Amino acid sequence: MFIDSHAHMISRTTDDYQAMAAAGVVALIEPSFWIGQPRTHVGTYIDYLSHIVSFERFRAAQFGIRHYCTIGLNSKEANNPELAEGVMEILPAFAMKEGVVAIGEIGYDEQTPLEDKYFRAQLELAKDLGLPVMVHTPHRDKKKGTLRSMDVCREHGIAPDMVVIDHNNEETVEDVISRGYWAAFSIYPSTKMGNMRMVELLKRYGGAQVILDSATDWGISDPLAVPKTAALARQYGVAEEAIRKVTYANALEVYGRSGQMLESDWIDGMQIDQTQLHEGNSILRGGREALIGAAPRNNLVIE
Repeated sequence: MFIDSHAHMISRTTDDYQAMAAAGVVALIEPSFWIGQPRTHVGTYIDYLSHIVSFERFRAAQFGIRHYCTIGLNSKEANNPELAEGVMEILPAFAMKEGVVAIGEIGYDEQTPLEDKYFRAQLELAKDLGLPVMVHTPHRDKKKGTLRSMDVCREHGIAPDMVVIDHNNEETVEDVISRGYWAAFSIYPSTKMGNMRMVELLKRYGGAQVILDSATDWGISDPLAVPKTAALARQYGVAEEAIRKVTYANALEVYGRSGQMLESDWIDGMQIDQTQLHEGNSILRGGREALIGAAPRNNLVIE
């Protein structure tokens, strides 16, 4: 069984859900984030957050996957103060909805004063609600942004084991692990962290504080990155217990602290009923026969 703890499924097709379920993904977490172009007013944010806490949760279940999400104002759009203030007003209500397991993904992009302001405000929201935090580390000046993110979390009294620092690489991992934070890695086909590079890091650091995810989104990305990396790690002799931790158990441990994500949600087998409707709508098209019964598992060969 796998948990993909960072997957932007709003941008993926139902074929991706089918493939993930067949590969053994039992649960995933969808962080709220930038959608590829700037949102112009808070109403579009409300619609987006409403989608990932409702319809996307329904759509995933129709293919046998438990869907959770994180709620937050992303760092790119924190630089629009009018939008940001409006989003901050609605976040608490969304953060208390069913299936929300963290505040995130939040942090820095260009490391501006506005990004810092809203990062800190959302850390305080996480503290108030007792939720974990998912931190987005910047693509530019990554090490500087990663260190700064951890410093700010410490300033706000957030325990390191309640914080997942995501999008790590070889430059940042030592600092993140040594400070006691969860080090998450987004496995991308050509950027961020490759499969073989990740295997080498697992050989060095083991699985105690490491989490693997796909960060699959509207760009070139792979929704099967987690099971593929697990297969490669196994091929190169990484211990089974370490593989289980980084692809399943660690994500469950930290995000389970929200009280919203329980292994019992899927451990006894998810039942699919594709005759169900969401606000009158079905995921079925073209007279396709509805699947009813246990979710298909482990029938996809991963190489």
